[in-house]
Amino acid sequence: MIRLDDIQIFVQTVEAESFSEAARQLNIAPGFASAAVQRLEKALNTRLFVRSTRSMQLSAEGERYLPHARAMLDARSQGQRALASGQDSLSGSLRLSVPSDFGRNLLLGWLDEFQHQHPALSLHLRMSDRAAVLTREPLDAAVRYGALSDSSLVAIPLVENNRRALCAAPSYLERAGKPASVDDLRHHNCLRFVWSEQLHERWLFTLPGGNKTVSVSGNRISDDADIVRRWAVAGEGLVYKSRIDLVPDLRAGRLVEIFPPAHCEPSPLNLICADRSRLTPAITQLKTFLQARCASLLDDYWQHVAASAGTGKNKTLRTAPRR
Repeated sequence: MIRLDDIQIFVQTVEAESFSEAARQLNIAPGFASAAVQRLEKALNTRLFVRSTRSMQLSAEGERYLPHARAMLDARSQGQRALASGQDSLSGSLRLSVPSDFGRNLLLGWLDEFQHQHPALSLHLRMSDRAAVLTREPLDAAVRYGALSDSSLVAIPLVENNRRALCAAPSYLERAGKPASVDDLRHHNCLRFVWSEQLHERWLFTLPGGNKTVSVSGNRISDDADIVRRWAVAGEGLVYKSRIDLVPDLRAGRLVEIFPPAHCEPSPLNLICADRSRLTPAITQLKTFLQARCASLLDDYWQHVAASAGTGKNKTLRTAPRR
């Protein structure tokens, strides 16, 4: 007889790429994980892994069986959700991958509030500027900027009309001058970050005459976008990143926006799932919660900008994007 617990350990082993790591993630003994897979192989009368002293990989039969194993686990989860659909409270684990800047400076506080509303929910947070592979990693969802490159994933918009913003600290602009056009960026110290092992050094702008990409350079690079923003606040150069990450600094005057919002690259913020079976009640409620928090943050910011423009405090005002 095939046991669903053995199937879960098999899938977890595939995702973790080792018995020991799968056992650690499931909080069981490594020997128990190995025995569960062996029991499943015996029930199926086939080898699911090709093992050697140095490595372990799926066999051809294991590759064919894996999607069916995941489907059985998804069916169990859907049945559990159907039984719990009438309940208001959330429970179980919520495993998220989030980008560094948005995660540390905005999302952490929001997630505290969300978990306090649902105290039976266990939160597992991975904060990184590397794109998580949702189809292979033990994650329920990821918060990501930009358009999806993998059309098989499910994207739920959090801030659909978000754009990047080109900004600098007042101290930097006093020292280096304010760029009058995108071509001037070649003569400025541009602070760059690495996203998923790719250096963001070709900055795209959506100008009235058409899109234009400028190759920029500078003396600082980091694989943590939060550090790049902090460098900009310290007056070390120009930063070009998601406006929602920069709202607190823009509102406080620590950064100044240089180009009109409409001239900057779209950077939609999405909640990403591997497939629709992962749209659990926790993910659905988190989506609604984050949409409301993002909308409130941006609405408050644009009202502040409009008020500042009315008193002459903000000479760089441009029309706020339509919602």
